[in-house]
Amino acid sequence: MEGGKVTITCVNNGPARVSGTFLLILPSGEEQEIDGTIALCRCGVSNLMPLCDGSHKNCIPKHDDKP
Repeated sequence: MEGGKVTITCVNNGPARVSGTFLLILPSGEEQEIDGTIALCRCGVSNLMPLCDGSHKNCIPKHDDKP
């Protein structure tokens, strides 16, 4: 795995999208080298934790909505 720029974009009321070449360390301790883009859950209701599965669409209240 080579160093390079990694970009993290927080999608409004959605996941944190991570793009680049990086090491993902899962809660189990398993390490996965990623070269591409993944979406990390920010709402806590995904069935694929820590990855986003789109469950945030049913998550109320929306955590990024402005008052």
